[in-house]
Amino acid sequence: MSDRPAKGRADGSRRLLEKMARGPAGWLSGDGPRSSIVLSSRVRLARNLKGVPFGARAGDDGREVVVAETKGAAGAVPALRGSVYIDVAALPEIDRQLLVERHLISRDLAADGGSRGVLVAPDERLSVLVNEEDHLRLQCVASGYQLETAWGAADELDTEIASRLAYAFSDAWGYLTACPTNVGTGMRASVLVHLPALVLTKQIGRVLQGITQVGLAVRGLHGEGTEVMGNFFQVSNQATLGLAEADIVRNLIRVTQQIIDNEDSAAEVLLRDARAEIEDKVFRSYGILSHCRVISTEEVMSLSSAVRLGVHLGILGATPVATLNKILVLTQPAHLEHALRLTPESAPDHKRADMIRSLLAPSPSSN
Repeated sequence: MSDRPAKGRADGSRRLLEKMARGPAGWLSGDGPRSSIVLSSRVRLARNLKGVPFGARAGDDGREVVVAETKGAAGAVPALRGSVYIDVAALPEIDRQLLVERHLISRDLAADGGSRGVLVAPDERLSVLVNEEDHLRLQCVASGYQLETAWGAADELDTEIASRLAYAFSDAWGYLTACPTNVGTGMRASVLVHLPALVLTKQIGRVLQGITQVGLAVRGLHGEGTEVMGNFFQVSNQATLGLAEADIVRNLIRVTQQIIDNEDSAAEVLLRDARAEIEDKVFRSYGILSHCRVISTEEVMSLSSAVRLGVHLGILGATPVATLNKILVLTQPAHLEHALRLTPESAPDHKRADMIRSLLAPSPSSN
């Protein structure tokens, strides 16, 4: 009898992972504002439980306490109704990598030791990382340019959990965290932006320098420590102490709007001064993706970036952003291996090409 609940939870995690491998998260729907430039908006709140040592000092016993209390509280939180707890420590490497590609866990959480996991809401817009650097990382991700929406949902989740768990908090310093850079609000707000026109017009260096000069950070596709791929840049705040959450969000909104305006202006320059060359780049990239038989992850990122630019410029208006988001996520190594049950002998580059052709094939209703 005692094994049944554990088995049920394991089965729930397995079903969720299988579902993830075959379809994108809700925030990849492409239905958010300015989604051809802003892939997603995210707000993450770092929180720790009162009375439990932080980080590595928690030890095995402390980490187990955090997991147990978080799972207990989540069952009574309306925003997490229907959520599934995934025990990351029990997962094979391929499943952990899938969660990283999904932007649900960090590379640190994937590689760390001890009891740890992630609570995932049904549409993946809300999630809670458990026992990463801090005890809890509450996260909301929204489609497109919707920072205030993401903040509102993360704040509501934070309030609901705080009514059931005691946070480590100081009247002088705010929320206490394992790393001093997160003390205060514990907030990291970010946007994932696609900036190919600024790259092609060689203005990206100036724009990135301006971003860092106003106290924001620029990272790669999967956050801290990752490289820029496919012309995607993650822009986020750095300061959390001495600022209100509303100020952090407003500042990032202001800067993001400037980035969008700069990308729009650069795109107009490309159409005015090099329309034939840009159209050629877009259609060649679309042609390769539509007819390829072997393709690597790196080439997918480069070619799909050009196609996404074509959608933004209206050159490929019939290609939905949601389809490009599917290609971006579902063709990454762990997703592909998981969904198709590949082995190193299965020629994943061939299977990746098959999947892309299938995703780009015209639907019967469009013929």
